[in-house]
Amino acid sequence: MKITLHAKNKLGFVDGTYRKPAANYPSLYQWERCNAVVLSWIFFSVSNEIFCGLVYAKDAFSVWADLKERFDKICGSRIYAIHRDIVRLSQGSSTISVYFSKLKQLWDELASLVTSLSCECPTSRSYVEYEQQQRLIQFLMGLNDSYGPIRSQILFMSPLPYVSQAYSLVKKNHIGR
Repeated sequence: MKITLHAKNKLGFVDGTYRKPAANYPSLYQWERCNAVVLSWIFFSVSNEIFCGLVYAKDAFSVWADLKERFDKICGSRIYAIHRDIVRLSQGSSTISVYFSKLKQLWDELASLVTSLSCECPTSRSYVEYEQQQRLIQFLMGLNDSYGPIRSQILFMSPLPYVSQAYSLVKKNHIGR
């Protein structure tokens, strides 16, 4: 929803940037019209049960705040489940591409739930490097045993490659067989 609102230049209606102007303001009608459009997008995006609790709302900002309060909770059990799924995921009978895509999907979901450091300080850079190293190890651990030689070669590289580079090396090695 946020992506759509941003693309339509309407994100400000839900984040509070575009507040309702005073009654005598010339663009009040335009604001009300845009607010109604955003409200309709939200209404059509929620279930009927949730819609019933929102139908009388006057502005998109208050609806968004209500939805955020109710549903934007980081759930510890979901974070736990994602970590468990990452640890348990292995290539098995999947192709390298399918296995890597499943793993990447889990990493992306986890990243959306957990706030990461975003500054340019040394601590942040170290954390990003550590996270990349963890992803590389997770990827290599889930590969089938037949990839043992290429896994060893990757682990002996200095510096260790990014997981995307390792994926390319494994894929290239597989094609060469």
